[in-house]
Amino acid sequence: MRILVVGAGAIGGYFGGRLLQANRAVTFLVRERRAAQLSETGLVIRSPAGDLHVPAPPVVLAADLRHPYDLILLSCKAYDLESAIESFAPAVGPGTVILPVLNGMRHLDVLDARFGAAAVLGGQCVISAALDAEGRILHLNDMHGLTFGERSGRPSERAQAIQAQLAAAPFTVRLSDNILQSMWEKWTFIAAAAAVTCLMRAALGDIHAAGGADLSAQVYEECAQIATEAGYAPSAPMRERSLAMMTAAGSSLTASMLRDIESGGRTEADQILGDLLQRRKSKPAGQSILAMAHLHVKAYDARRKRELSG
Repeated sequence: MRILVVGAGAIGGYFGGRLLQANRAVTFLVRERRAAQLSETGLVIRSPAGDLHVPAPPVVLAADLRHPYDLILLSCKAYDLESAIESFAPAVGPGTVILPVLNGMRHLDVLDARFGAAAVLGGQCVISAALDAEGRILHLNDMHGLTFGERSGRPSERAQAIQAQLAAAPFTVRLSDNILQSMWEKWTFIAAAAAVTCLMRAALGDIHAAGGADLSAQVYEECAQIATEAGYAPSAPMRERSLAMMTAAGSSLTASMLRDIESGGRTEADQILGDLLQRRKSKPAGQSILAMAHLHVKAYDARRKRELSG
């Protein structure tokens, strides 16, 4: 199976690198700058699960794509989705399967409109990873899982074939018969965590120490209500686990959106917070913490844009 990994950043580089470690036929679709960096240093992963150095990872530029791939693993930032689609579109043939692991749901609508729903699986990943200044991938905890499946929930030969390819790699793989439920449950949690940690500019444990555990729980319940209205109410075990994480004393957990703000980077405010708000069917009883957080991060984005243009 020929696998095209779109990008070789923290997420794509990690999972693609582990697939190369398992001798899978992986090629990274990268921009010229990243291609030059990988040519010089190779693909480097530093991880509690074991380090990896691939001296010459297979890469291709968008202009050089000539033939379709069997599987496209898409892990770009949500705000880069449209440009990513243009870059990998020449690699999509009649039998190509696209496996996105972006957060939220909007990307499914965009991919369906371009390539047809039949070509697009549901998927998500659980990992904390970042690129350092030298382009090395730093795996920051012991979680590195990928879950995917047919959005219909029905079993398929192609999903089984993909699972066989991924299962050989040293990360956790799960073929789900209810992938949309899993995606909504993750979205509910990360939106809540992004909302409260960005508003407070603090880790969940610090918010707890300041007396804000009830606020963290409130925003999670607000996000869970939107998921419930959409037909994907978090399961009781997931709700319990998520609330425990949101209100844990001493937790150092922050959302990646907060880390983007602290580093002066672009955020996924519209895709993670804004899109969830747009799917709301009933207003919350009191002040919407989610709406306030979205406005807060959008104000940061506006200031960043103004400063960069000035």
